[in-house]
Amino acid sequence: MSELALFGGPKAVTKDPADIFTWPIITDEDEQAVLDVLRRGGMSGSDVTMQFEKEYAEWQGSKYALGMCNGTAALHSAMFGCKVGVGDEIICPSVTYWASALPAFSLGATVVFCESDPVSLCIDPNDIEHRITERTKAIVVVHYLGHPCDMDPIMEIARKHNIKVIEDVSHAQGALYKGRLVGAIGDVGAMSCMSGKSLAIGEAGILVTNDQEIYERAAVFGLYERFNDSIETPDLRPFKGLPMGGYKYRMHQLSSAVGRVQLKYYDERVEEIQKGMNYFWDLLEGVPGVKSHRPANDSNSTMGGWYAAHGRYAPEELDGLSVTRFCQAVSAEACGISPGCNSALHLHPLLNHADIYGHGKPTRIANSNRDVRQPEGSLPVSEGIGKLVYSIPWFKHCRPDVIEEYANAFKKVSANYLELLAEDQGNPPRLGGWHFFQHTWPATK
Repeated sequence: MSELALFGGPKAVTKDPADIFTWPIITDEDEQAVLDVLRRGGMSGSDVTMQFEKEYAEWQGSKYALGMCNGTAALHSAMFGCKVGVGDEIICPSVTYWASALPAFSLGATVVFCESDPVSLCIDPNDIEHRITERTKAIVVVHYLGHPCDMDPIMEIARKHNIKVIEDVSHAQGALYKGRLVGAIGDVGAMSCMSGKSLAIGEAGILVTNDQEIYERAAVFGLYERFNDSIETPDLRPFKGLPMGGYKYRMHQLSSAVGRVQLKYYDERVEEIQKGMNYFWDLLEGVPGVKSHRPANDSNSTMGGWYAAHGRYAPEELDGLSVTRFCQAVSAEACGISPGCNSALHLHPLLNHADIYGHGKPTRIANSNRDVRQPEGSLPVSEGIGKLVYSIPWFKHCRPDVIEEYANAFKKVSANYLELLAEDQGNPPRLGGWHFFQHTWPATK
């Protein structure tokens, strides 16, 4: 009988994981903070949120922080804060969640996509500069799947061309780039804090910046109660009292109450996650076909909370075995994983054909002086990246005996890959999805 569980062998994972995957960690302190807001009817106020903003800004090392209702609102407000408007362009990686790019449409702007680096899976700094035009207003960088982007060359390009850098930190709260917290390196950082994220406080988002004008523009865009005499930016003051974007983006105070508690313990919990995830990858060092997705040990960079943790796949080391077949075999070992990641956005019909606002032509080019659409084949790394990645267990505690079993599932499949080649049907045309993410572990339906 084969050793592989897929063919009737014993499963590699047998131990009860207990709470090793449970997230967020909710205690009586979180519950009491929520009850305090509920019982005094403060759900729609801003007092707790403003306390949370102050504490978050201090933690982040930023001058300003704004609590938003979700990460999409934070990204939208960040774009408005950077004066992205009609006819402008932003540059963004094609492999990301849609919220990194699509809010530009409602500002009358469009998006030009660029490649991802096949190792970091983040925006490729070498593919940015040639895409900059006189209409480029901002570069949106995404610390994808928790891995920090290579920020130094990106910032150098942005300063050279006098354009803004927006950091999408939704996957990487607490990650370091060369010793600096991501989110405070660019001109403005924006992130989601929904319940699946590593800083999970409910359905919420946060914006951080050191630039007063960006902060004030973001505040007046969708937070009408902040649009008062405290605003100092001259061209904003005449319009105080109503949100300039017409949006209501205030953070719900049940979320900010949870956020204050979660932030108190976040660093120590991230440290525990780092220990567990790095232990997992250390066990798999050198295993054929399996490569880690994490910064080099000597880079002084880290993965933060490891949201949506993935690994890289090297099919050439397993005689071309598809990542789909590999994941089937690993999952059969009681270690449920899946192939792929976010599908390349530039290929979606919405980015090519949809007339969202009735312009009479696709919204992607509605306010452009050129056709910025990018056809199939234009971003080959992005289009093929789903065949080279797979999800991995997201350990919230470092418990070696449990983690070793999960690592053994990968080792076992790699060692017996020849048995999988015969019935390997290859990969489907597209792996992952346009809104793909496994927020919990183990996977739930």
